[in-house]
Order: sequence, then structure tokens, then C-alpha cells
Amino acid sequence: MGLGRFGAWVARLLGGHALAQARAHAAQAEARLRDVIDAIPEGVVFLDAQGRYVLWNRRYAEIYHRSADLFRPGARLLDTLREGVRRGDYPDAIGREEAWLAAREAKLATATGERHEQQVADGRWLMIEERRTSDGGVIGLRVDITEMKRQAEALEQALAHAEAAHRAKAEFLADMSHELRTPLNGVAGLAQALDATDLCPSQRALVADIRAAARQLDRLVNGLLDYGDADLAPDERPPAAPDRPLRVLAADDNPTNRKVIELMLEAAGMQVVTVENGFEAVEAWRTGGFDVVLMDLRMPVVDGLAAIRAIRAEEAQAGRARTPMIVLSANTSPHDRNASAAAGADGHIAKPIRVEALFAALQQALPAQAA
Repeated sequence: MGLGRFGAWVARLLGGHALAQARAHAAQAEARLRDVIDAIPEGVVFLDAQGRYVLWNRRYAEIYHRSADLFRPGARLLDTLREGVRRGDYPDAIGREEAWLAAREAKLATATGERHEQQVADGRWLMIEERRTSDGGVIGLRVDITEMKRQAEALEQALAHAEAAHRAKAEFLADMSHELRTPLNGVAGLAQALDATDLCPSQRALVADIRAAARQLDRLVNGLLDYGDADLAPDERPPAAPDRPLRVLAADDNPTNRKVIELMLEAAGMQVVTVENGFEAVEAWRTGGFDVVLMDLRMPVVDGLAAIRAIRAEEAQAGRARTPMIVLSANTSPHDRNASAAAGADGHIAKPIRVEALFAALQQALPAQAA
């Protein structure tokens, strides 16, 4: 073999080895990427600029298990949706199939990150969020919010039942007041009228006893009704929106947490605006009109403590009214609570959020409005 041919052979050998090594590295990187995506608890799907499947995780296939046989790279999501509609996978589409598909296609075409809900055939509810990627494709997120919907419905029913019980108790007290005070007023009035007539000493003494007994009975009735009114005090009533619905600004970087807050507060008639980080929270607060701010601590861009401090500083500098702020965080150590208070928070409640704890914090921060 000549020197030139030998050199070419060596070059091909080395080139082939480099190519094989590059392919091995690419396969390893792809496997790692898939492992990471499969570890995400929400359903994730990647589409190319033409709306065709590129990659999806295990949870996405589990969520859409009735359509998973249609998933393959290069297939169009809209074709999968059309087949799913034909199979009856989407209850909302029944009877309006083409309109449903057109609306879904429009949302996919814009992919602005706006969240919407979708029900599937087995009764589960999904929250869908889709955003454009830098290459014109789409990344989609699917979160199963069935349990949150159930909790919201249960909360709404509990609020309705509590309101009904509150109204029934108020009506009972009103009826009791009428039924007790009407004859009492008659006894006291007749005794007073009798006392003004010509009576012998023994008769006058009896009338005095009757009037004293009437006064004692009046005190007892008043005490009973006052106790009943106190039993209807704000802290015993179900949380409800005042004459003017509370406007709440909630900052949390987790979309599921934001949805939980929305469901809890909107079920009670409050108006909720959600943002994803502390920077957006400060910007939204500057527009004004919020009665209270709910702030997560650990968020990207600007964290919750920094956002609280920024708002308090601007309030002081501009002479603005103090906006109540409540921290919602999984960090609940004494150090974290002290840090929240030092930054200017008015309360600190733990995640996972319990609805009674949230409303209790709102009532404490806003006693006039929340009552």
C-alpha cells in the first residue's frame, strides 16, 4: 500500500471513529434528555413548527392513554385530536365536532401560554398550557386537575350549605325575637298601665313584682338574642366575598399552585390575578387595585422576599396605602417566618394550602373587607 493510500485509509479510519463516537454521544444525550422529561410529573409534549410530534414523556402518554396508539414522531397532533373526537375521547366535542376542532386548532396556532381546561372521556379534567419555542415549534404542558376541580366543587357546596345555615339561623333569631318580645312588651305595657290606676297597697306591690319580673325576663331575652347574634360573628361564617369582591394578586412560579389558589378564591367570589415571579408581582401591584397580595418565597427572576421589600419601599416612598401581603410557602421554619415578617409580610401560611387557613389569614389581614 502506497503512503498516500495509507494516509487516506488512516483518515477514513479516524473519521469513522470520530463519527461513531459523535453518534454515541448524541444517543447518550438523547437518552438523558428522555430520562429527564420522563421524570417530570406533568405531561409534556414537543411539536415541530408544523404541529407534528417530536417528543413526549411517559406521563403525557398515560394522560391520553386512549390515544397513545396514535403517537409517533412526524404525526400531526391535530390528526390525533380528530381521531380522538371520532372515538368520543372529548365529551365537550360531542355534537359540535368541527367547531371544537377549529377552536383547538386556533389555540394551538397561537400557543401564547394561555391556560385552558379540557375534559377527557373518563371524566378527568386537564389544564393545558402551550408555548412557542425559539424554532417555531410548541412545548405543551398537561396537568391533571381532577382532584382540584373536585375540591373546588366541594368547597363551593360547603360554602353554599354554610351560607344557607347562616341565613336559617339569622331567620330563626329574628322569629324568636318577634315571638318573645311581642308578648313581653304586652306584659310590661299592661303592668305599667295597671300601675297608673287607683290600686290598694297590696295590689300595687303585686304590680311592682310583675314589672320587676318583666324587666328580668327582658334582660334574659336580650342576653339570649345577643348570644345568638354573637354566634353569627364573622369568624364563624363561611368565607365569602364582601359587597365589593376582593381583588387578589397571587405570585407563584408553579402553574399547579397558581391553579389551586385560583380555584379556592374564585369559588368564594374573589377576583384573582396570578403571576409567575416576584418581578411580575411588583409590576402588577404598581397598576393598583389589589386588596391583598399572596406571595410565594422561592421564585425565579425575583424571589418573594425581595418583591415584598420592593413593594414596601415604594409604598413608603410614594405615600401609598399599605397593601396586606401574605406569604404562601413550603418553607415554614421560624427563620423563614421571621424573614417574611422582617420583609414586611402580614402573614405566613404553609403549603400545601388548606382553604380554612387561607381564609383565616385573609380575614386577619382584611378584617373589614373579609367579614
